[in-house]
Parts: sequence; structure tokens; C-alpha cells
Amino acid sequence: MQPKLSLLDDALIARILEEAYQLMLDPGIKVQNAEARQLLAEAGAQVDEETHIVRIPEQITIRALETVPSEFYLYDYEGNPKVQYGGDAVQFDPGSSGISVLLPDTLEHKTAESEDLIRVIKVAEALPQYDAQSTAVVCHDVPKDLHDLYRLYLVLLFSKKPIVTGAFTNKTVHQMLDMLAILAGGHEASRLKPRAVFDVCPSPPLIWSNFGAGQLIALARAGIPAEIVSMPLAGAAAPVTLLGAVTQHAAECLSGITIHQLAHAGSPIVWGGAPAIFDMRKGGTPFGAIETAMIDSSYAQVGKSLGLPTHAYLGATDSKVLDTQAGLESGMGALVGALSGINMISGSGMLDSLLCQSPEKLVTDAEGIAMAKRMIAGMKVHTETLAIGFYEGVNFKGGDFLKQKITMKLFREEQHMPGKVIDRDSMRGWKESGSLDTFTRAKTRVREILASYRRPEMNPDHEAALRSYVLDLAHQAGLEHLPILEDLQPI
Repeated sequence: MQPKLSLLDDALIARILEEAYQLMLDPGIKVQNAEARQLLAEAGAQVDEETHIVRIPEQITIRALETVPSEFYLYDYEGNPKVQYGGDAVQFDPGSSGISVLLPDTLEHKTAESEDLIRVIKVAEALPQYDAQSTAVVCHDVPKDLHDLYRLYLVLLFSKKPIVTGAFTNKTVHQMLDMLAILAGGHEASRLKPRAVFDVCPSPPLIWSNFGAGQLIALARAGIPAEIVSMPLAGAAAPVTLLGAVTQHAAECLSGITIHQLAHAGSPIVWGGAPAIFDMRKGGTPFGAIETAMIDSSYAQVGKSLGLPTHAYLGATDSKVLDTQAGLESGMGALVGALSGINMISGSGMLDSLLCQSPEKLVTDAEGIAMAKRMIAGMKVHTETLAIGFYEGVNFKGGDFLKQKITMKLFREEQHMPGKVIDRDSMRGWKESGSLDTFTRAKTRVREILASYRRPEMNPDHEAALRSYVLDLAHQAGLEHLPILEDLQPI
């Protein structure tokens, strides 16, 4: 039995959905994309072309929900299903879109560049706790026009895992779809076995921008999974109450799903988000706050009640360094997400409220993820009796159970065995090993991973075609050479 966290009862979920449908009528949804407004109007919604306010009747959205797949998979480079969206499957990926990285030796936050993203990719590739990669940071050593597609390019070069990504413009989303198709062997192959899911964000409160709605339409028609990342900010860009923020989240997701399914019914889409409370003292968005985790757990419960795949941003911290606060907030977030049965949990590795990414935090968070996954594996019955059979021949000595063959057989199934980042040694052993703290052990682990990393083999023709495609886009953006192309030799 998988243990579950439930913050809402059925009656409260029904009230949230009822009010979300009311919000979609009054005040309505602001839809700034002309094609999306046309799709909604043709379906029977009331559209005001001057204000771009669309009033969407509940029946239109209910019909859209009926066509959303309740389950789909993301595939790795070889075409193997690796990530399951749907049900209570729980998976993790590194947080994405950071603008800086933590320098482990000075603890400074440095503006992210290509080499920083590559380090993150290599670390995430080596850790089995991360079921997917993400386009974790924005590389500032390439022009802004290339920011989104270039980080996807690096992940495609250095990883074989599925990918959580996102585009920054309606133009580049098509270019990124082309890039995925090049490695997959064509757009149809990419659609049949999608490697990536694309985050798509509404703008709070209750706005689908030209860019956001345009992405929904493009992804739906391409058949590539979309992941709605609704971001109500409780107290600033959403009602101050947690339930009010969850209700706004529902209205934004329901309206997005409606646009998406009207563009192409049956395309996969995820009920996801990155909400937060608004800190009234500092004016920040604390992603490590327990209330933020409560919003996530609750909106995921609403999505699950509709039979939809789910996503959330959890496992991040507001701390600026890898310290006690970072471990506390990240571990609690990962556990809340896992117990909520959220299909994809983003946020690992991130510091400073999603602004900074750290490979050292990635390896530390991986241990928290492993603990969370052990928790949701639950209590298991391995033997005919629960305890009685273990006492045969016991002479009331503390070490008797160590001698039993069944102890050696079962202890690895019952116990998660942490890696080198976690210390369980005696005081004497810890001192003999150098008296290292968690952060120092994490730095050592990162160095080990980077030293042993080998770039995955790919179809050389596909890789060459991808390089040529991206280099041509770079030339159009005014860049003669891409940073990574200068030093990277084809396999």
C-alpha cells in the first residue's frame, strides 16, 4: 500500500472546482492569443475582442477534459519508456531555468554559462534518483534568442534521459520540436515516443498570454506533451488563502486544458504548477515554505480527482547555500510531493527560491529523494508471520537476529542504503575519515561523478544534423560559434 497525504476531502475538492468554473465565467479568462480566442469562440465561449476577456462555460471544459489522456510516458534516447505520467507514479527531475550557479569553493552565485549547465547535466545523468533531466539553467554566454533552444541542445548532447524543458518564445518552441525530431528520426517518431515535456505557464491572475496560449496550441498539434505550470502567488497575484490560490490554479489549468484540447483533442497535457505564498516581511516567494508545499499537494489532489497527470515544484529551498535550512526545506518538500503521489516533482538542486542551481545540492537532494521513495514504497509483508517466526531459537541475546539467514536476505529490501553523502559512522570513524560535513562530502561526490562521466553514444548522422541545425540558428542570431561546439568532438 502506497501511503498518501490528503489535505482535501471530496466536498472541498468539489467546491474548488465549482468556484474555478465560476471564475472562468466571471471575471473570465484573459486570453491574449487571437487563435486561442477563435478556438474558444467556435466552441461556444463568449469572447470580447476589445478586452480579450473570454467567458468559458463549464460544458466546454468538461468536454475537453474527456479527451485528455489519463496516462502517457516519456522515453529515453533509445526509445525506452522511463517516466510515467498518470496515477500515483512519483518521479523527480532537477529544477530548471536557474539564472545562476553556486560556486562550491567561494559560495558565490555566478551567472550561469554553458560549462555550468553541462556539470549539472552530468551529475543528474549519473544519479538514478533523477528520472529525467531538465534544462536546468539559462546559459548567458549565448545570445538571448538562443537561451531556450541552446540549453535543450546541451541536454540532448550530454544525456539519454527524458527531459523536462520549455520554450521562451512561440518561434523557438517550433525549433525545439525540430531538434527533438532530428534525434528521434522524424516528427512522427518524436510524437509516438516523446522524449520531452514542455512547461507552459499562464500569467497570474487568470491570464493566458499570447506566448503561453500559442505554446499550448503548437504542442497540442505536434502531439508533444505540455505541462501547465500555473503560478498563483498567494497574497500578491492570487487570494491570500491557500484554498483561494488552489482555486485560481484550477481555473488557470482548466482554461489552459480547454485551449489545448480544442487545438488537438487527445494530446497529452499535465496538471502542474509552481505556486508559492508571498512573504509579507521580505516581499519574496518562499518555495521552501510549508504553505507552498500545502498548495502543491492540494492542487495535485484536485488534478487527480479529474484523472489527470500531475506535476509540482517541490524540493527547493530559499537558502542561499547548502546548509541546514536547505536540507530541511528540500527534504520536507520532496517528502510532501512523494506522499501526494505527484507524477513529476521538479526543484531539486535549486537554491535562492529557484534562482540558483547547485550540482552539490543535486547529490544531497538525491539522498532525500531516495528516502521519500522508500517511504512511499510502504510497509511490506515478507514472511508468513510478522515476527513470531524470527524468535525460534532466540536466547534473549541482542545479537541473535544478526545470525539469522533471513536477516541477510531481507535487510537490503527493508532498508534504503544511502550513498557517501550521508554519514552514519561512529564519532571515531567520522573523525578518522576527515571530520567532513555534508557539503564537503557532496563536493567530493560531484568531483567523482564528473571524473567518471562519459558522453553517451548517439547516431552520428543524427548528431551531425542536430549540430548543423543549431549552428545555423546561431548564425541567424549573429553568433559565429557556439561555445560547446569548439571543444566537443563527435563520438
